[in-house]
Amino acid sequence: MRACRPFILIIFASLFCIGLASTVSAGAKGNETKGKFYFKQNCKTCHTKGATGGEITPLNKKMTQWTSYFQSGKHNHGKEPLTQYVSEEQLRDVQTFLINHAADSLQPETCGKD
Repeated sequence: MRACRPFILIIFASLFCIGLASTVSAGAKGNETKGKFYFKQNCKTCHTKGATGGEITPLNKKMTQWTSYFQSGKHNHGKEPLTQYVSEEQLRDVQTFLINHAADSLQPETCGKD
């Protein structure tokens, strides 16, 4: 029985670290439902078919492309900060929505009128 204790401690420590890591990751992730709302409210005014910014939907990019876009933090071909249009929290939400529904995601969508 004593020989098993170090093994059990290693397993317990590993599970604890995995749980902690997933909690930290989940905390950094935005709210997808709010993100869809903010995207429609703030982004779709300029990013619809025929508008000045051209039509943008989650399907315009793959997940990694959306991630790179948000990591740059720039809008309008790198001329403006994304936070000029939405707050940091709203930006996280929009990012979560767009990545979760990107062209290569499990649930791609166009951000229709619903």
